[in-house]
Amino acid sequence: MKTSQKRATVYFDADLHRALRLKAAETETSVSGLVNEAVKLSLAEDAQDLAAFQERAGEPNLSFEEVLKSLRQRGKI
Repeated sequence: MKTSQKRATVYFDADLHRALRLKAAETETSVSGLVNEAVKLSLAEDAQDLAAFQERAGEPNLSFEEVLKSLRQRGKI
């Protein structure tokens, strides 16, 4: 184990744990490796979402009613 790694206890649903073990065996990766990769991907997705929100922060807010009205006026609904 690398010194930069930390141990954590995580409880999985039994079926999910079985699927993880099977995937780990198929990919010749550890369950920890699979979980680490999944968490990294999830955090990266969150970072992308936050960046998108920041990029669009200056855009005007439209209410649902305004959008519906606009769609009706343009014959879209």
